[in-house]
Amino acid sequence: MKIFSADYITSAEEQKDYPSWGLRELAFGGRSNVGKSSLINTLVGRRNLVKTSKTPGRTRKLNFFLINGAFAFVDLPGYGFARAPLAVRERWGPMVETYLTQRRELAGMVMVVDSRLRPTDGDKELALFLRHYRIPLVIAATKADKISRSEMMARRRSIREELDHDAPIIPFSARSGQGKKELWKEIKSLIE
Repeated sequence: MKIFSADYITSAEEQKDYPSWGLRELAFGGRSNVGKSSLINTLVGRRNLVKTSKTPGRTRKLNFFLINGAFAFVDLPGYGFARAPLAVRERWGPMVETYLTQRRELAGMVMVVDSRLRPTDGDKELALFLRHYRIPLVIAATKADKISRSEMMARRRSIREELDHDAPIIPFSARSGQGKKELWKEIKSLIE
């Protein structure tokens, strides 16, 4: 997909603060420090649209980005070992759950997992949650450039089994651009 514009619009914790644009939205979720920000930046061809950090837990709200003036990406806070105050982490669950279950504009989700690691309990819970609420899912297995092709085939099987989900699994590398076209193809099928 050709990206003409990609703009940060707003951050929100509550429904009243969500944009009221009626556009299709695609959520991006995954554990802290999995490469979610780098993935979004690579997809839109911008280096710093979504801030990247070596410190897990920097994303603490729902961040809305308008893409080509036609649809939106929503960057969700990461889960797992984020270094954020307990009170902040305790708000994340209800904030994300409310967005995923009540946002009419939501077209689906890209779940970001690290291709080198086994899915975490948080990954498994999110996959189960999405299946329960029938939210369409695509899985992006990041850092694909760091493992061999045969390892990736084995990791894809393992991810599918452990998440117990039949969603497409796209090997992705922000460094090399591997998987960018394939992921866009899946995204387009969700937002159109």
